[in-house]
Parts: sequence; structure tokens; C-alpha cells
Amino acid sequence: MSFENHIFISYAHIDNQTLTDGQQGWISEFHHALQVRLAQLRGDRPKIWRDQKLTGSDYFGDVIVKELSNAALLLSVFSPRYVKSEWCLREFKEFQKAAGDRGGVRVGDKYRILKVVKTPVERAEQPSEVQDILGYEFFQEESTGRPREFDPKYGAEAEINYFKKLDDLAYDVCQLLKLLEHPEQIQAIAPVNQPSSELSAIYLAETTYDLRDARSNIRRELQQRGHRVLPDEVLPYSPEFSDAVMANLAQCRLSIHLVGSRYGIVPEGAEQSVVELQHQLAVTYCQQQVDASVLVWMPDGLEAEEPRQDAFIRRLQDGAELLQTSLEDFKTIIQDTLNPTVPKPVAIESGDRPTQIYLVCDQRDVQDYDATIQPLEDALWEQGFEVIPSVFDGDEAEVRRYHHDSLVDCDAVMIYWNAGSEAWLRTKLRELQQAPGFGRTEPLQAKAIYISGEQSSAKQRFRTREATTIKQFGAFSPTDLNPFITQIQSNRGGRSG
Repeated sequence: MSFENHIFISYAHIDNQTLTDGQQGWISEFHHALQVRLAQLRGDRPKIWRDQKLTGSDYFGDVIVKELSNAALLLSVFSPRYVKSEWCLREFKEFQKAAGDRGGVRVGDKYRILKVVKTPVERAEQPSEVQDILGYEFFQEESTGRPREFDPKYGAEAEINYFKKLDDLAYDVCQLLKLLEHPEQIQAIAPVNQPSSELSAIYLAETTYDLRDARSNIRRELQQRGHRVLPDEVLPYSPEFSDAVMANLAQCRLSIHLVGSRYGIVPEGAEQSVVELQHQLAVTYCQQQVDASVLVWMPDGLEAEEPRQDAFIRRLQDGAELLQTSLEDFKTIIQDTLNPTVPKPVAIESGDRPTQIYLVCDQRDVQDYDATIQPLEDALWEQGFEVIPSVFDGDEAEVRRYHHDSLVDCDAVMIYWNAGSEAWLRTKLRELQQAPGFGRTEPLQAKAIYISGEQSSAKQRFRTREATTIKQFGAFSPTDLNPFITQIQSNRGGRSG
């Protein structure tokens, strides 16, 4: 299909009026920025049409009808005035009618109507046809609940948020136009009973407001890498919530969950929050699938603000599910999960090759190396082992790659828990479980957690079946390592090195 206009921008003219003289209106600046960004992404200048008249009657002219019928996409800029404007709503209805005559309002699984929300509008006040469509919100709510619009005139932070959201919109517009121009590329949505190995979508769970920016960041990068991200419609906060989540999960091979400081909204008829319910459903779904997996993340250093959220986080930590890292580190883990490295051939063991032990510690432990790490390294060295140390120099990607490679290449792992938090320890245990995804093809000969340093209730109560636990809050003694060394010797025929 070919169209004279790539986009028809429908808007209320009051939203383009400036508060002071000598400035461009919000819509005019938006129009220009979108046109430039689309040209950069597509390689040619898109045709964007909007009615630029500022005065006149509300006569719905032939020109408007003509331009709407010749538009590939309708971009509606929602605001309180937009949903009250008879003119704007007629443009909306006219595009639906024209689109129905030229391929339909949907292309594949995507709408040809894009909802840009400049100023907050209650969902019930929006046309019913787009209430369930995920919009592009050019505002954010402050802690007081007051919305603050993204406008480059409002300072550096507002400008950054504005262009991030514009880039999300431009990318999705490019994808839609490509599908309209090449309909043979449209792929059918996977049916619910399709095996997970054939699925390509990713479920990115809805989260609490404090992590919406992080979620948008992840969504943006996944889409730029060619992944389809679900849900792509608003989830119903009603008794149908679980069914809607499962319908989306059934199309996915990976489910990503972000855990914030607050518990979040509880859907009607439920007892758990939206965040906890999605996690429960994803775990249940992935347990039934061969190739599906779940990743759960919380920002490093974040603490719960509510008792229910604190209890939820502790349940995740007890199951060694929670990754507590920086956002960039988590995005690396997502890509490693989606694109695992090709397994390396396991080196043939010989009598000349010493057993390699990867000694994992927190960066803060290295600062007091002589009193913390060195006694362990020396004791293992004296037993004939080769110690692979933790490394923290270099950029984040290099350090993460070194860590993954060490988990693949070593024969045994000892996690030294002193200065790190319990969340840090649980993250390291989770990474041991993920080692096959990094390329490891044989089980570790031994896994141990050496707990030292200042005593705490977390350290005292810690226990796991994932590894041998050694607790030593007093002076270090080489005999403390005997359970770990004995396990290695048992699995390597009695040899230490």
C-alpha cells in the first residue's frame, strides 16, 4: 500500500499556544523533532501533515477528509482539550473509517493509531477504541502526584525525558511504516499452544512508578534489537488480570521483572500486587516450558518502603532469584540470557594442570586485601590450587565478561561474604545457576560460601543447599577450608592440584 501522507497529526490547537510571545508551540516543536528523527532512522524525509490554521470555524472541510484518507498513520496528541473537541474526535472517527477501507486499523498486531499523551487524561475520557492502547506519555508524575510535562523549555532533565520518549515513538513509527510498505513481512502472532522454542516475544512486566524509566529504557533497547515486547496493550486491573498476563506470557520465551521500593497496585479481586502477581504467573508458566526463563531485578542499594514489599523481596532473595545490580549490568545479563555464548570446549585435564578455583568477593573486600582475601588465597595456593581472583578494573562490560568467563573456565567456586550485602550474595548464587547459559558444559567440582567479618542476623541465619557453607567470624585458619577441599578432592580422584 502507498499513502500520500506517512502521518496525520491530530491535535487541539490550544495545545500549540505558547505561554509567552516569541516561542514555538509544543506541537510545532514536536512536529519538527519527529520529522527530523524519522528522517534519520528511515533515510528519507517523511510526509507529516497537520492542520496549521489557528482561527476559523469548526467546519470539517473536504481538505481534512482528503488528508486523513491518504494517511498511513494517525498520531493523536491527547490532552483535556483534545477529548472535548468535536473537531479532534471527528478526525479520529474519520481516520478509522478511512483505514477500514484501506487495510484496516491494525497492521499485524499493531495499531495504525498512535496515542501521544501530552497532558494527562483519564482513561475513561478517551475514545473507547484506544483506551487499551499503550500511549507515549510526555509527562511524569512527581512524588506529590502532580504531573510534569516533558518540554525542552523546562530544563535539562525535561529535555532528556522528552527526546527519550520521542525516540521511542519514532522507532515504533518506523516499524509500522515498514510493515505497511512491506506487508509480506508481517508475522502472525504465535498461538497460545505454540512451543516456547518457537517464540520470540519477551514479556516485560509492568512495575511500580519508581522504575518506569528503567522499564522504558529496557523496552527501548529490546525493540531496537528486533525483539517484540509484551504486553503491548494496557492490562486490565480487574479479575481478568491474570488471564491477560498468561495470554501474553504464552507468546514469550523470557519474562523480565523489575522490583521497586513500593508494593504497588492490587488488582480488583486479588490479594497480591500487580508486580507480585506477574512474577508468580511467570514462574508457573516457565516451569512448564523447556526454553522459557525468568529474570528478576532490583536496583543495587534500593530498600523497601513498605512491610509487604520487604516481605516480597525477602521471598525472592530466599529463592536466590533476585538480581541486585546496576541497570546497565542487568541489561548485559538480559542480552546474555537471550544470546548465550557458544559453549567452549572443556580443556582435557592432565596431571600438569592445577585445579582452578574462582574466588568471588565484593569490591569492598579488596580494599582490606591483607586482612580479608589474602589469607584465603595463600591457604589455597599452599594446597596446590590455582586461584582466579575477582577483578574490578575496567569498564562494566569487561568486568562482566571476565566474571562470566571465569564461571565457565574454573573447576570450583568459593564466594567470600564479608562486606557485601545478602542481596549481593544471593545474586552471586543465582549467577552460579546461570553458568550453563554462559557456556559451561560440566558441573562444578565444588561450591562454597565462606562467611566472615562482622556478625549480623543475616549472616547468622543464612543457609542454602546450593553450596557448602563455612562460617568463621574469628581468626582465619586454613582448616576452615577442609570441607571445601575435601569435596574437590572427592570429585577429582583425591588430587588437590
